[in-house]
Amino acid sequence: MAALASRIDGVNIADACAMQISELTRWVRGLSAPSVAPLLANVGRTLDSFVEIGLGYLSLDRPAGTLSGGEAQRVKMVRHLGSSLTDVTYVFDEPTVGLHPHDIHRMHELLLRLRDKGNTVLVVEHQPETIRIADHVVDLGPGAGTAGGQICYEGDVDGLRASGTLTGRHLGYRAAVKDSVRVAAGALPVRGAAENLRKVDVHVPLGVLTVVTGVAGSGKSSLVHGAVARHEGVVVVDQSAIRSSRRSNPATYTGLLDPVRAAFAKAGGVKPALSSSNSAGACPVCKGAGVVYTDLALMAGVTTVCEECEGRRFQAHVLEHRLGGRNIAEVLAMTVAEAAEFFATGGAVGLPAAHRILVRLRDAGLGYLTLGQPLTTLSGGERQRLKLAVHMAADAPVLVLDEPATGLHLADVAQLLELLDRLVDSGRSVVVVEHHLAVIAHADHVIDLGPDAGSDGGSIVFEGSPAELAAARSTLTGEHLARYVA
Repeated sequence: MAALASRIDGVNIADACAMQISELTRWVRGLSAPSVAPLLANVGRTLDSFVEIGLGYLSLDRPAGTLSGGEAQRVKMVRHLGSSLTDVTYVFDEPTVGLHPHDIHRMHELLLRLRDKGNTVLVVEHQPETIRIADHVVDLGPGAGTAGGQICYEGDVDGLRASGTLTGRHLGYRAAVKDSVRVAAGALPVRGAAENLRKVDVHVPLGVLTVVTGVAGSGKSSLVHGAVARHEGVVVVDQSAIRSSRRSNPATYTGLLDPVRAAFAKAGGVKPALSSSNSAGACPVCKGAGVVYTDLALMAGVTTVCEECEGRRFQAHVLEHRLGGRNIAEVLAMTVAEAAEFFATGGAVGLPAAHRILVRLRDAGLGYLTLGQPLTTLSGGERQRLKLAVHMAADAPVLVLDEPATGLHLADVAQLLELLDRLVDSGRSVVVVEHHLAVIAHADHVIDLGPDAGSDGGSIVFEGSPAELAAARSTLTGEHLARYVA
């Protein structure tokens, strides 16, 4: 209580931490205290860094666990922006995740500032705008998963464009605005949405592809997760972690393993449980994990390949049973694309129930994943697309996707747009929270929130088609979309 009793201009420490950072910055700049002027200047510079990096809408008392991956990474960046250190190597993993095109430009300025201080900046990124500001590009491929792992190009950006690699060919990719958009078949009404919003009233159209966009912190998630998701029949597909054990993988999560185990059981005259690494067929040493986890108490644990099963997860006698010439461990080592051919009608093993699941996984852009890959190793975007593949088999009339373009290569974005179209054409309504301009341009209807972030956002600043948004240029999104489709 003594700490809260201490006040500066009527504001105590709790009040200051509860302020929006952009508001706190103005308050600190307005203080006049010569005895602590250097301290105030240092605090002001740190707060300015938060604003510059697009996090001015946060408050200092925001729990770290509630930050998105992109927000958490940008908070870490703030520590280094004011540093006087040079000759440091910084590695950023997709720093533009969750950023509006308006904020991406500011992120670029910060990356270049770090470089100009005499540091090395290494960025893992798919955004073409970020690739274009690079001094040196290393392009890996030629495909994903087992079809990748090679350096396809190394050099400057102009050389990448002329290289003929998948990235080079798609560097100038632009999704065109549709000549005509679908007509809504009804609407989901939202009335007086006030959580981080300004009592918003909006009708979310049904039977079409709707994109909810706006700068980071403008209230998109509050509108979609807090209001739209409450309606009956709405299924939200996000990037949150999938609750599972270390032995869970795409085959178990999607239900693919059920028909596969049944097929092994029928072919070998044994019980289906024998083909499960969670049941009778599991290696007794690693319990079907394929690896052994050693806890080193105060030090980080160590993971080693199981010596008994050599990472194959099953007992030796289980691997003697074969289906189409392969044992269960070899099937789980297949990629989704390979397994789709293996279980297709006319393939090595015609198994329609398995093939349908594999086609959905492939359509969701996960053809490179191996069936037995632990779910704990998947990225947020991969987890979301895995969930989407599962929900594609359900009858949910309204699907809400939270930034599905996250982590996608330029070539995969076109595949995502085709998938969204298929979902809508199958009779579903699709609502996408997204910043990616290709997805916005491809929408039938756009709901743009703003005009800015935090207390300066929370209002609907535009509703209509992408063509109307680009023509009006009345919002930050409209300005960037107009330049994108020009």
